[in-house]
Amino acid sequence: MIVAEIGTSHGGSIEKAEELIDAAVEAGTDAVKFQWVYADEILHPDTGFVKLPGGSIRLYDRFKQLEVSPDFYAGASEYAHANGVQFICSPFGLRSLRELLDIHPDAVKIASPELNHFPLLTALADYRSQQKRNGQNPVSVVVSSGVSRLSDIEKALSILGTERVTLLHCITSYPAPETEYNVRLVHTLNSIFGVSCGISDHSLDPVLVPALAAAEGSIMTEKHITLSKSTDGLDDPVALEPEQFAQMVHAVNQCAAALNHYGAERGRLEIIKQMQDEYGSKKVQTVLGTGIKVLAPAETANYGRTNRSLHFMHNMSAGEIIRTADIGVLRTEKILTPGISPEYLQTVTGAYTAHNVTGGAGVKWEDVIKKTV
Repeated sequence: MIVAEIGTSHGGSIEKAEELIDAAVEAGTDAVKFQWVYADEILHPDTGFVKLPGGSIRLYDRFKQLEVSPDFYAGASEYAHANGVQFICSPFGLRSLRELLDIHPDAVKIASPELNHFPLLTALADYRSQQKRNGQNPVSVVVSSGVSRLSDIEKALSILGTERVTLLHCITSYPAPETEYNVRLVHTLNSIFGVSCGISDHSLDPVLVPALAAAEGSIMTEKHITLSKSTDGLDDPVALEPEQFAQMVHAVNQCAAALNHYGAERGRLEIIKQMQDEYGSKKVQTVLGTGIKVLAPAETANYGRTNRSLHFMHNMSAGEIIRTADIGVLRTEKILTPGISPEYLQTVTGAYTAHNVTGGAGVKWEDVIKKTV
């Protein structure tokens, strides 16, 4: 299955979204994927700045610019279905998840930074359980595993389950170096977790990583698409333009044909040989990697910052009771300090501040105390 990640490249324009869907369909995609953005669900306003062609802007404000109404996504979904492809979307919090489920997507995508957003995962799991109790198939889920360790994946799947779940190997870096992709992890993750696996590819080459992932058993290839790399979407510089996307689709389809013709093992070797003929044996072996799950060098510094942790939403004085609205499950990103894991949200809620705390700061254990009667 090929997934064209449109993300937020539409810039809030339904006309551009439809152009992107048209381009993806023409290139041969099976599905298009969007991102349901509410800035408050992702970042604290004081998280820092991002450099764009027009100058520096608060990253929070850039995400605010990407907010659109639920009607936008409903229209994009209808347009995708009218053109014969599936509609997939990433929520980033409880509100966006609720509104996404209201329009019945073909699949819900959990992006890599949300792999440890336990309230989000739990709400989605509860919805899927309710569907099963009602005699329905649970909504399909696609989970990316960039900037994660095996234990992070294990915790996420323990909540979501593995029924109608696809796990994507990914490197959370933009762009991601092909030589760090460790593509053999597609097979490793399938063996460990017993779940269908694929690749979410942020590298710049349209063929190398997707083809090698297919050789290693990938059943889904996700890659960003843009009308032009020179436009101002956050991910446009690392996305494929339509002609490149079509090249990727053709390559993956050729790999599928080889696997079907030769069988899994000989087909794998044939694909690897073809890639070695084109890219060189040393590079191909480096891209294939060891198959051992470790953080890629390009994403090591991001661990704990691009994924979620607990943050104070505003200044609080010592001795205040910590209520639900006082804590956010947020990405740390730029200049703030990461907090403790979201798995401890219920432990922190109802506790008291041990001293004055600053809005945006990551919640540390020394910041909270439990009072006993």
